[in-house]
Amino acid sequence: MRNTVRMTAGAKARQLRLERMQALIGNSGPALLSRVAELLGVTEMTIRRDLAVAGSPLSCLGGYVLEATLPASSEQYVLAEEIDHHTVRKRLACQRAAAMVEEGDSLFIDCGTTMLHFAAALPPDIALTVVCYSMNVADIIGKRANTQLILLGGLYQPSSLTFYSEESVQYLGRLGVNKAFISAGGADPVRGVSCSHFHEVATKQAAIRSAAQSILVVDESKLGRVRTAFFSPLDVFSKIVVGGEPDSELAAQFQGWPLEVVAAPAAVSEQRFGNM
Repeated sequence: MRNTVRMTAGAKARQLRLERMQALIGNSGPALLSRVAELLGVTEMTIRRDLAVAGSPLSCLGGYVLEATLPASSEQYVLAEEIDHHTVRKRLACQRAAAMVEEGDSLFIDCGTTMLHFAAALPPDIALTVVCYSMNVADIIGKRANTQLILLGGLYQPSSLTFYSEESVQYLGRLGVNKAFISAGGADPVRGVSCSHFHEVATKQAAIRSAAQSILVVDESKLGRVRTAFFSPLDVFSKIVVGGEPDSELAAQFQGWPLEVVAAPAAVSEQRFGNM
């Protein structure tokens, strides 16, 4: 007699869910965990348990369901390698953005190498409240006088020196933030704003929702680029501060958007490219 292994009803149900999730991710890319649970008619915890089994083709990261092994990218973001890239342009953008900060403001400061320059450029003596989730940004802000620091906690992500947890995202949503200063790996007028790490997405989105005003701070190399993890359309930002002047072809793609271009230390050009 030939031995056969029968799948339990629970195992069959899990296998069916995995097949449906694979089809969804394969067709549409990474999806919100809450959305996947809704589509399959189960709880988020059920999806997490499905994906926690060894050998699962999918994983849950940063509130998203995605392929367990994403395709390698020639432009993969590594924090240590980004520190010296476009440093002058990042500093120009951050100095201009920091000039928008006023006494008594409550700020959210995003992660990434650009935001290190922003934290360092803040007016030194004014009273501020700063919310952040990046260890290196917190290190700079923690040395300031007259500044209350709120560091969001959770699981440490060494690739970006950040912390993430669903609880910290919920807490951020309850905070009052005047201005959110957001960094990005790519900003495209059609495909929106993106970064390289899915674990940053929920925090960035919560900061934008919480803030009265959101400001995107990037160097010109990020314009027209698209990274793996989308987190926002471009129109949520009241100001897009760009360090370094984009070429004419790239500038034409951003007609009508509120770009403030900082081309040189002594030359600040504020313009909507539709009026060029």
